[in-house]
Amino acid sequence: MNIRKKIKANIPAGSNRYAAIEIFVKAAEKENWTEQEIQWVIDEVVEADDNAKGIEALQYYLG
Repeated sequence: MNIRKKIKANIPAGSNRYAAIEIFVKAAEKENWTEQEIQWVIDEVVEADDNAKGIEALQYYLG
């Protein structure tokens, strides 16, 4: 899936990827993302090799 949408959210410095996912989900729901889109991003972040790569993947969706 190729999601080109962006959300407006700030991930505090030093957050781990799981805390960042929580912030992302709340913001995405406010912007009416579908469950499938949200789940796609969650999977991408969780499946990342480490915390830094998970945050990096999530940064793509922040605008």
